[in-house]
Amino acid sequence: MKRLATTALIGLMTLAGPALARQDDMDVNRLTSSLNQLASDPTLGTYAQAEQALAHAAIDRLEQASRSERPHALYLAERRVDLAKAAAQLQDAREKLDQLDREHAQILLEASRREAEAARMELERQRMQYQMAQEEAARLQQQGMEASQAAEQARAEAERAKKLAAAQSRVARAARREAEAAAQAARAMRSQMQGDESSAPAPEKPSPKKSSSKGTKGH
Repeated sequence: MKRLATTALIGLMTLAGPALARQDDMDVNRLTSSLNQLASDPTLGTYAQAEQALAHAAIDRLEQASRSERPHALYLAERRVDLAKAAAQLQDAREKLDQLDREHAQILLEASRREAEAARMELERQRMQYQMAQEEAARLQQQGMEASQAAEQARAEAERAKKLAAAQSRVARAARREAEAAAQAARAMRSQMQGDESSAPAPEKPSPKKSSSKGTKGH
């Protein structure tokens, strides 16, 4: 009976050995495939290189572990592979976040540049408006000065014309007075002449000549 039991146990162990070996190969292949898939990823494969190396080392230890060490080695290998994936994803997320931060900073910089350019253009527009207003004010001031000068000149000319008119009026009054005086003198002279003529004796009329007696007698 003992020999039969021993033989049966040996048979079971012989049958179980290949099954356990196949299970070991399946775990190693599964973890290796998962790790290779991570390494071949065009994005994630470039990250977590140290973690991927540790995961490969853990798979190698799993492949070389004894049956008693295998559960622990399998656990460590699976955790190392998971950790390599998580580290790669974390680094990718950080890289994307950094890229977003850079893009956001670039957007803010461009917005700041546009705002600065808009502010510069607005300042230039206001400066030009202020300059135009100054030029317009100077032009109006010049026009005002010219108008004031023209008004002053007109007032001076009006004052000169007024003085000239007054002088002409005085001359005309003097001329009228002289003319009146001359007329009065002429009238007085005529009156005097007429008075002298009326008071003077009438001139004697010449007497007719008598014919000479001597001459008569001679005939």
